Amino acid sequence: MLFSWGFSRIGRNSFNGLCRCLLLRRMDAHQLFVSSIYSQSLSESTQKVPKLASAAEYFFKIGVEGKRFRPTVLLLMSTALNVTVPEPPTQLREALSMELRARQQCIAEVTEMIHVASLLHDDVLDDADTRRGVGSLNCVMGNKLAVLAGDFLLSRACVALASLRNTEVVSLLSTVVEHLVTGETMQMTTTSDQRCSMEYYIQKTYFKTASLISNSCKAIAILAGHTAEVAMLAFEYGKNLGLAFQLIDDVLDFMGTSASLGKGSLSDIRHGIITAPILFAMEEFPQLRAVVEQGFDNPANVELALDYLGRSHGIHRTRELATKHANLAASAIESLPESEDEDVRRSRRALLDLTHIVITRTK
Repeated sequence: MLFSWGFSRIGRNSFNGLCRCLLLRRMDAHQLFVSSIYSQSLSESTQKVPKLASAAEYFFKIGVEGKRFRPTVLLLMSTALNVTVPEPPTQLREALSMELRARQQCIAEVTEMIHVASLLHDDVLDDADTRRGVGSLNCVMGNKLAVLAGDFLLSRACVALASLRNTEVVSLLSTVVEHLVTGETMQMTTTSDQRCSMEYYIQKTYFKTASLISNSCKAIAILAGHTAEVAMLAFEYGKNLGLAFQLIDDVLDFMGTSASLGKGSLSDIRHGIITAPILFAMEEFPQLRAVVEQGFDNPANVELALDYLGRSHGIHRTRELATKHANLAASAIESLPESEDEDVRRSRRALLDLTHIVITRTK
């Protein structure tokens, strides 16, 4: 399956265009468009409660569905790890391939449902007004329905996971949900020392952002029957790509605009969340720590922190760290067993290209 079709006509910074191209251009009948699967997954239980259906599907609608970054990566990974089974007759081999692809696509669907559920819950916790450039669900429909919609998506994800009947995969994705809760709790309950620790920040970022994509990539490899070594390479790709993605998000929060980011600039610091650019700036200007500890309810402290950041190498060093993780992700793909299959090679090249696009994007 060729998901890298059309790469030559997509600009490096056109991330949304890339994801849409990869997901829309070439799919089998069994590889249905991702958002249509969500509708199928949600329809049975929500027919009786239309309000819940509307809430649960809110961020899967065309126009507000986001970049589809995670399902794009997972569908590419499924092809990049394609295994040819020479023994069975051609017809049986094709049937086995289609069944595997359907099971791997289920992982992509589950991953995006877990991701969106976490966003719905985060917006309630953060009292957010917008998400992806539109009104957040909690703002539009209220906190209670937003929480219930997130819970519903998680429950549907669990049902879909159970249908795979693979205990290792179920365990991996269940651990992801635990990590999401752990990461959010770490962010809400930090001590002063933890808040100013880069090690703590990276661990929290892994739990909140990178665990989902890394464990999902590993699940893709496990379903294909790969060795533990190959599964770990898939995990390392997802982990490092996820960390690189979040580090660039941290940079863009300081450098982007509301229009390009779909959220207010300086969103993190105004919520008192200390990210990599400020942590690096603090290493150059230790006096910045006193400002951080005072908090950012006072706009003057925000301006003072930005002044220190502007005089530091915080943005540059964050980009360097993101590049380091992107290179580690690329190394994992390059370490996969060689294949003569052209579709496999193209998908691996697409995964490599993503490591560059993630760190050069502007939104």
